[in-house]
Amino acid sequence: MTFSALQIAALINGKTEGDANASVNSFGKIEEAQSGQLAFLANPKYEEYLYSTKASVIIINENLELKQSISATLIRVPDAYSAFAKLLNTYQQMMQQQLNGVQQPTYISSSASYGQHVFIGAFAYLGDNVKIGNNTKIYPNVYLGDNVKIGDYSIIHPGVKIYHDCLIGSNVIIHAGTVIGSDGFGFAPQSDGSFKKVPQIGNVIIEDNVEIGANTTIDRATMGSTIIKSGAKLDNLVQIAHNVEVGNSTVIAALAGISGSTKIGKGVMIGGQAGLAGHLQVEDGSKINAQAGLSKSLKAGSSVTGSPAYDYNKAIRSQAVARNLPEMEKRLKELEALVKQLMSERVT
Repeated sequence: MTFSALQIAALINGKTEGDANASVNSFGKIEEAQSGQLAFLANPKYEEYLYSTKASVIIINENLELKQSISATLIRVPDAYSAFAKLLNTYQQMMQQQLNGVQQPTYISSSASYGQHVFIGAFAYLGDNVKIGNNTKIYPNVYLGDNVKIGDYSIIHPGVKIYHDCLIGSNVIIHAGTVIGSDGFGFAPQSDGSFKKVPQIGNVIIEDNVEIGANTTIDRATMGSTIIKSGAKLDNLVQIAHNVEVGNSTVIAALAGISGSTKIGKGVMIGGQAGLAGHLQVEDGSKINAQAGLSKSLKAGSSVTGSPAYDYNKAIRSQAVARNLPEMEKRLKELEALVKQLMSERVT
């Protein structure tokens, strides 16, 4: 598809400079873009490429002052990064709207139902009483167990497995290979040293506007629900255990693991490879640094790092002290020598 600079400016509420009829049909990074491509500049570190790029149209911040003339058409907006993200989202939606209908072969239970403008890819499985809303895309090799419900405008990418009774909201994106609703890790120790499985009879609820990365696992609750609240974003390879609650607009980076029954508030940020013990309360706005090991609950607005995790600012000061230990040791030895000398002089 081909768009003019004027059309693009209208989509992102921008103002054009240069040839408003300049057209583009694809996207490119500003340092690599070719003629016929659209690029953007948000990071000042890349400004040098603004004057050498071959891109036909470039989105820039409205307050950027040019150091030299350029041949490309500019579209000025308050925030180039946000505008470009909005444009990519619009473009993606347009491409996805072309997907429609049910491919074959698939298995769709006679009691399953789906709304208008739905896409169901080949080799998908829809169990009994599955319900899919309008404009939702189910890609090939997706498994939807009995009684699964998915809202409107959601996207379930290839190979996703959603076990029985799980509920998925609207505008949810679940990437390839993710498993929703597998059994929680529940085993009761026995007197003979063995472990007896505790049945996991709850479900998973994923609210609206959630995005979940590839190969993430979210376990069903032992009883009740494991809940991912609206606006939360989970990266690839994240483990969410049974009965966990992840708050609104919380973000969790790759390889993090959340143990059972931990409750995470809204607006929390959890770095990659962080591990959280079970039955904790992480209150709103907390920040957990990458590779932190959290064993205690956090009050609202806390920032922690390390394993075991402790206050971020104190940790940074401790690291600064640790770096100076060799010099401090040297000074300590000098002081000890000076004290010995003074004591010796005093005795004599």
